Amino acid sequence: MGTSTFSQFTVVADISVVAITPRAPMDRTCLLGCGITTGYGAAIITAKIERGSTVAVFGAGCVGLSVIQGAVKCGASRIVVVDVNDSKEEWGRKFGATDFVNPTKINKPIQQHLIEMTDGGLDYTFDCTGNVHVMRAALEACHKGWGQSIIIGVAAAGEEISTRRKSDPFLILWGNIDNFSLTIAVGPQRSSWSLVVYGREVRSEVSRGGLNFQI
Repeated sequence: MGTSTFSQFTVVADISVVAITPRAPMDRTCLLGCGITTGYGAAIITAKIERGSTVAVFGAGCVGLSVIQGAVKCGASRIVVVDVNDSKEEWGRKFGATDFVNPTKINKPIQQHLIEMTDGGLDYTFDCTGNVHVMRAALEACHKGWGQSIIIGVAAAGEEISTRRKSDPFLILWGNIDNFSLTIAVGPQRSSWSLVVYGREVRSEVSRGGLNFQI
């Protein structure tokens, strides 16, 4: 329906409903409905990040932080957070990021900076902003030949993404755009339950209290 709505009662299809343990705190599990499942699922299901890979996450909001958690779970060796808000560095590192870059504080395009940081580009990049210019930067920061860019953010109506890395006019033809993960990247029933179970076993820093059910 394209809406985001609060309600006391809702009628939905059974495929959109998942039963979880009543002992799980609702102020944490409510976050599994969209932001966390989108980011975490984009990392472990859409991208299928390989152990030892390098990852860049553009935007460290709820979705971006969840991508970081997914990358950690998959065993990524380096996770770079890109955000214009310096306060996001603390949160990014708390979730498992190894590096933080504020693109407004460097004297070159962020994609060039990341390519130099990683000696050729990243294995996986994730746009969690919905900004088409950031999407382009994420795409161009991928390693030539095998790097994959997963676009999670939803751009405004009418916006277009374009790219042309210098001396690399076939960037898209080489398969660097792996997937457009515009909504929840996991199936609601089995995957949401798996996240709840995961939350019981490993502390997930969803909030200051953490997604730690203790049941």
